[in-house]
Amino acid sequence: MKYDLLHIQGKPYVLIPLHDYRSMSGEQPESDLPSDILDRLLAREESPLKIIRKHRGFTQKELADITGISRPYLTEIETGKKDGSIRAMKVLADALRVDLGLLV
Repeated sequence: MKYDLLHIQGKPYVLIPLHDYRSMSGEQPESDLPSDILDRLLAREESPLKIIRKHRGFTQKELADITGISRPYLTEIETGKKDGSIRAMKVLADALRVDLGLLV
C-alpha cells in the first residue's frame, strides 16, 4: 500500500485511510456495516441514526412504524433537537440491528 507523507510543523506524518488505520490498530468494531458507513459514523458529521437508517433502506415513517416511535420524535432525534430516551434508542438499535453504542 502507498500512503501520503505530509509535514506539519516540520514533523513527518503518514496519511492513511481511516478504515486502514482501524484495521491496523485493532479498533474495528464488531458490525456488519461496511467500512464507508463506519467511517461516516466515526466522523460524527451526521446523525448516526440517520446514516444507519438510510443504509438499512428505511424511511423515517417505516422505522417509526416498526419501532412504535412517532415520526416527529424520530426526526427530532435525527436532527439533534432531542437526545432520545434510553428506551427509544434501544428500540431503534434493535430495529436497525446495531449495537446501541453506535447510535449514542
